[in-house]
Amino acid sequence: MSSVTPSGDGVLRIGVILDNSGSSAFLNESELAAAKLAVKQINDAGGFKGSPVELLPASGVSEGSSAAAFSADTASQAKALLSAHADVVVGPTDSSHAPAAIDVLSPARIPLISPANTASGLSSYKSGGFYFRTSAADAAQGSVLAKLAHDAGAKRISVLHEAGDYGTRVSGAVVDAARSLGMEAVSNAEFTAGKAAPAAASIKSGSPDAVVVVARDGAPGALAELVNAGLGGKQLILSDGAIRQYGTTLGAGGLDGARGILPGVFPSVEFQSGLTGIDPNLKDTTYAAETFDAVTLAALAAAAANDDAGGSIAAWLTTVSGGVRPTSGDAASKERTSCASYKDCVEVLKGAKLPDYDGESGAIGFDVNGDVTSSNYMVFTYGADNTARVSGKETASRTP
Repeated sequence: MSSVTPSGDGVLRIGVILDNSGSSAFLNESELAAAKLAVKQINDAGGFKGSPVELLPASGVSEGSSAAAFSADTASQAKALLSAHADVVVGPTDSSHAPAAIDVLSPARIPLISPANTASGLSSYKSGGFYFRTSAADAAQGSVLAKLAHDAGAKRISVLHEAGDYGTRVSGAVVDAARSLGMEAVSNAEFTAGKAAPAAASIKSGSPDAVVVVARDGAPGALAELVNAGLGGKQLILSDGAIRQYGTTLGAGGLDGARGILPGVFPSVEFQSGLTGIDPNLKDTTYAAETFDAVTLAALAAAAANDDAGGSIAAWLTTVSGGVRPTSGDAASKERTSCASYKDCVEVLKGAKLPDYDGESGAIGFDVNGDVTSSNYMVFTYGADNTARVSGKETASRTP
């Protein structure tokens, strides 16, 4: 890690890639506001080597997320950021857009940190060690879904999952976690959207204590079939893709007592205030915390390396995030100290210790694949009106 040869020009430039098509585009405002807030706090703390950190593309940052600079496809945005001499890039949102960015940036030794990619398959995508994400992979929720069933006293659990990579990976993780908790995994039934009745009937015949529903587009139909089969209310546990406000689309009380999870943490009042100070019209803060942490970690890695080159930043990201350490060099043996802001972490660097950044999204701890090793989830419980309300939180952690 410390053997990476410094090659930066002394100015840290952080690029942003936004999604301007597809279902994730509505998150642009939240992510851009968080990136701007992070850069503001970094610069208020002295920037990098006494110079302000720059956020790119300059036109998009000054004009807003609808600016022309953000309107190209993912690969074009990545190429434009390379031309603008970005040292590290934050984004994109949609997992399906990540490969296009990685394929452009990794050969140029520019790290990409996504605040929102969740596809489990990205953990093994070839990036040469230049891909990271501050959001958890989909499969990470498996242990939390199983824990919710176990904590409620379930001894027999079934899973109903939608066909596709998401359903297969998450349901498999649920089954593995359930067994490790001593529960019997009665079945793991697959369905296709609009055709969940046979799978629901199969699950009913196994008489499970709890049913975990792992679905996205097919979730409403699957839940309707389960409720019709007499498997509703407290027996149901919903994955993040199945969570929504169902209201009258399901029979009255069909989800009363059902629980589900969404990734992330609720932003603190102070963080919300900071975001609205950047964008007074901001209504949604989804992935804002993860974006803020991605930008902060990028700057902190540069500070730890004392170099703004992409290779140096990538080499230090796992260490300053509290994740895996190198096998040699200063970072292999120095004691770590937790810190929660760029300013405080830089103070740690000035001493004889290494920073372990725990940010707005919680502990991070990148592993060798650039995945977080601590995943936070908000727990929701449905009322008789089939509306979900936050009722708790859970954290899934593993060794980096």
